[in-house]
Amino acid sequence: MKFFEHEGLRLSYLDEGGARASAILLLHGFASNMGVNWIDPGWVSTLCDAGYRVLAFDHRGHGASDKPHDPAAYTPQKMAGDAVALLDHLAVPQTALFGYSMGARVSAFAALAAPERFSRLVFGGLGLGLVEGVGDWDPIVAALLADSLDAVTHPQGRMFRAFADRTGSDRKALAACITTSRSELTPADLSRIVQPTLIGVGTRDEIAGSAEGLAALIPHGEAYAIEGRDHMLAVGDRHFKAAVLRFLLGEPAEG
Repeated sequence: MKFFEHEGLRLSYLDEGGARASAILLLHGFASNMGVNWIDPGWVSTLCDAGYRVLAFDHRGHGASDKPHDPAAYTPQKMAGDAVALLDHLAVPQTALFGYSMGARVSAFAALAAPERFSRLVFGGLGLGLVEGVGDWDPIVAALLADSLDAVTHPQGRMFRAFADRTGSDRKALAACITTSRSELTPADLSRIVQPTLIGVGTRDEIAGSAEGLAALIPHGEAYAIEGRDHMLAVGDRHFKAAVLRFLLGEPAEG
């Protein structure tokens, strides 16, 4: 397993595919990790087979990376800084950037902070919620800190608690993360994202918000409906994979 350091934290990463190939950086979602979000659903193999150099890392608080319990460590700005730090560590001047859910939020902040480092953007599992918010997450914090899943009755709280238990996550680190990582952007912020941007959201996703609504706020935004998928299942959808590959080649995602 490979690691790099940023802001005193040791972060786990992967670097697959040819070193001279066009690179894409993958940012996973909340309570997930690069294995669950990108390796297991076949994204790494799909992108490598398509000729890309694939980079990914476990966010602070997740996977094999360090897990501070201080909420101040988890602002989107700090997490976006980790993405740029990995590129610096590997001496990669520019990549495409693909984030899912929380990873999409971090990707937006990264694209605004260092636009010269990212050529194209893919936001999966996050639409207009990037501006309007994605609901009340206090019950999810409570669910993560509960003594057991049996004590959790809130539906989304149960979903995320069960997911955290299944992935063996540090629940205190996740509770700290979700407390401060949900910062929203304004329409004016989004108007400054000039890269071609694909927004893919499942048609049964009750968390993300409208892909079309977000695409309308980004100068070169394109919405893609991941048919029949909810927030948890959309990421691995084969049609979404094909749409992303078309988009990375500069073609319309709808084919």
